[in-house]
Amino acid sequence: MTVRVRPSVARLPRYIPGKPSGSGVVAHKLSSNENPYPPLPGVLQATAQACEQMNRYPDMANTAITAAVATRLQLGQDQLVFGAGSVAVLYSLLLAVCEPGDEVIYAWRSFEAYPIAVQLTGATPRPVPLKPGAVHDLDAMHSAIETDTKAILLCSPNNPTGPALTHQAVIDFVDAVPHDILIILDEAYVEFVTDPQTVRGLEIFAGRSNVAVLRTFSKAYGLAGFRIGYGIAEPELTGAVRAASLPFGVSIVAQAAALASLAAEEELMVRVVALVKARDELAQGLVDLGFDVPDAQGNFVWLPAGPRTPAYAEAFTAGRLSVRPYIAGDVGDGVRITVGEPEANDRVLAIADTLPR
Repeated sequence: MTVRVRPSVARLPRYIPGKPSGSGVVAHKLSSNENPYPPLPGVLQATAQACEQMNRYPDMANTAITAAVATRLQLGQDQLVFGAGSVAVLYSLLLAVCEPGDEVIYAWRSFEAYPIAVQLTGATPRPVPLKPGAVHDLDAMHSAIETDTKAILLCSPNNPTGPALTHQAVIDFVDAVPHDILIILDEAYVEFVTDPQTVRGLEIFAGRSNVAVLRTFSKAYGLAGFRIGYGIAEPELTGAVRAASLPFGVSIVAQAAALASLAAEEELMVRVVALVKARDELAQGLVDLGFDVPDAQGNFVWLPAGPRTPAYAEAFTAGRLSVRPYIAGDVGDGVRITVGEPEANDRVLAIADTLPR
């Protein structure tokens, strides 16, 4: 006999990671929205010291990093929950509230982990197409609410297309949604946002018990390899997330790295400012070449390509740039390009100039 996999799991879409850049000093990986800067010396020192405790289990309560983030964001420690990246917190959030028969609404295209996370709970995904400009269609998302709707996912800035939601639009949307529906605001790229009208997740969360906010140390803080992120929610919900989470899910080294990164936040944010400047220059450069690039508020740009997506991806690969193509066979297909080193960004524009429009 052969072990039978649950049919719902067998049907799950597979998460596709960004491809490595390959060998050679001129190859660049721009496919995973990673921070291109190397770790700061103080962060490396803290992780080295943490490695000396690798024979011990990590602090399951994440006590030190919870206290530090609570102080930094002026939150109660019981309003925070940590996991192996914000995506792990997302999975546990949905596991805590969803079950077969429920429905979860999210914009599409958006973060590709969303349909996987939803279907693992047994709930039914309800993707709502983006509006022109690759932005969330909040009116259509509200119209999609049914009696079985259990949660709604909002991604700001939206991965992979780039635009962020505006603050007042989210307030109006949240306040129009029934209060027993969980609204998860995914702010994995919040540190890169420069538009003053963009949604401010902590303000949306304040006073609204059905709102949860996701954040991560993977992007702006450069800890993608250590996997640590967190969720902000009311204590009853964070407690449920802990119950649904893998025990000891955040390693000793990840906790140490996050603490050291918070201590070095001023220095790290200088890097973020430089990345934002490079992002804006890259986006404008693509626009100047004739591409219809959406507003970019993360550490990446979106190159709409439709049926030309495979050819675009092949051209970048041939130029020793690993980018992230999204191919579903429809007009919404395109290529996401992470902001990288200056020479990589320059090469993106050089290759883009050769692409058919």
